[in-house]
Amino acid sequence: MPNKNPVLPATDAIRHRLSALAAGPGADALRQGLRGIERESLRVTRDGKLAMTPHPRAFGSALTHPHITTDYSEALVELITDAKTDSAAALEHLDTLHRFVYGKLGDELLWNNSMPCELPPDDQIPIGWYGTSNIGMLKYVYRKGLSLRYGRKMQCIAGIHYNYSLSEDVWRAWQSLEKGNTLSTVDFQSERYFALIRNFRRTSWLLMYLFGASPALEAGFVRGKPHALDTFDADTFYLPHATSLRMSDLGYTNNPAQSALLPSYDNLDAYLDVLGRAVSQPYPPYEAIGTQRDGEWVQINTNVLQIENEFYSTIRPKRVIQPGERPLHALSARGVQYIEVRCLDIDPFEPSGISLETSRFLDAYLLYCALDDSPLLSHEANTEANDNFSRVAKEGRKPGLALSRDGRTVSMQAWGTELLDRIAPVAEALDALNGTDETTRALATQRARLADVALTPSARVLQIMRDKQQSFGAFALDLSEQHAAFYRSRPLPEAITRELDALAAKSLDQQAAIERDEAGSFDAFIAAYRAYTLNRVSV
Repeated sequence: MPNKNPVLPATDAIRHRLSALAAGPGADALRQGLRGIERESLRVTRDGKLAMTPHPRAFGSALTHPHITTDYSEALVELITDAKTDSAAALEHLDTLHRFVYGKLGDELLWNNSMPCELPPDDQIPIGWYGTSNIGMLKYVYRKGLSLRYGRKMQCIAGIHYNYSLSEDVWRAWQSLEKGNTLSTVDFQSERYFALIRNFRRTSWLLMYLFGASPALEAGFVRGKPHALDTFDADTFYLPHATSLRMSDLGYTNNPAQSALLPSYDNLDAYLDVLGRAVSQPYPPYEAIGTQRDGEWVQINTNVLQIENEFYSTIRPKRVIQPGERPLHALSARGVQYIEVRCLDIDPFEPSGISLETSRFLDAYLLYCALDDSPLLSHEANTEANDNFSRVAKEGRKPGLALSRDGRTVSMQAWGTELLDRIAPVAEALDALNGTDETTRALATQRARLADVALTPSARVLQIMRDKQQSFGAFALDLSEQHAAFYRSRPLPEAITRELDALAAKSLDQQAAIERDEAGSFDAFIAAYRAYTLNRVSV
């Protein structure tokens, strides 16, 4: 059924809004939004096997450290930068965190690929441990639930999350341009972030083509499971035109409970309604598992989602949460503060997993998504967006690939060219504000990739594997060793190391204090957590 809200192929909206916001005394506000990067990476041994060691104590507490934690597994390190007004500064912080980590890793390496290394049997993959406090145990039980619902191997997939916000001064200036707009400032900001998300949903297949870097995987990852992958060699499966197997249906979306979830991105209330029901509605297969086995908790609840963050999405509206607060309640109470882009593969050719050039393009692309007109997404349009995204993830480099746009067939390359043309004035405006040409040069790189598929990261991965006759595991290990040498050759200055050692020690003390001062049983704590209900707060 065709989308009833077609996206017009040409509009003056971007140029009009951009010129208005980039002119006058408020122009500098466009440079003052925040960027933050979260980078996941498996710890592995020198022979490319999953490290079975605990999260290194020298890193600090995975529960309380602000910058170094774990995601699903003890071996899945997550590095989190501060939010910075310039993505170059965020990347500098990410570089510092890598150098600190490599100073403490011993012989281990960080696996610089989204698809995991050779993994042990599923039940031997260690789940992240956050200590004995109630909140630490909640994190652990949540991950036990994930293992029962999706399997542990899938939880070892890694990626880059890119957090992006515009200055609140931009939203205020924008709202003043819209005569007759009676929304509160908070609600106007949330409305515009959801408009950004809708445009992202329509066009984020482009990110899969440009930055997807996981066209192959280690054969053991899918061993014993049905799949439609081709054989590359005895140890590797792949798809010849894939850009990102990580973002294909090998993941969460292959789970029936997840695949049935299709939140509305028309406004905050509609989004909260769908996810609020998902975290409170029992799901029969999970009810069959139960919440406890032999007196031990194995999942937080039997609902479609244990918590809202279990919903795997390519982009999320976010709000900084207060201690003990649920993410949905933070959004309900105070509106959308920033968005989190979650579909980026780790760039295996970059030591930190993401380049400054990629960040510059993302800033222009996301600002384009914010500025352009953004019709509501019907159910059909939402489904169409998912189908396009999946198609490019699995066959984005296929010659003559066609996508569906407003129910009509369109060439992927033609649509991509149009999108880059529409992003161009945004890139030019950002460079004018910053006094550089970095963003327009980043855009030129993406034009070259669109014109020549061989320049895409996914094509480069497969070409190197063929040229060197490497399996996926050998390819990923080779680059991971090179990046490890890069960081180990650049130890941090002693003063910075001392600061980060002190931060690690402080986080351990904070965890110990939480455990020492804990009041109440875990059963009571989890009962209170499960009693949560979402009531939309008027803001």
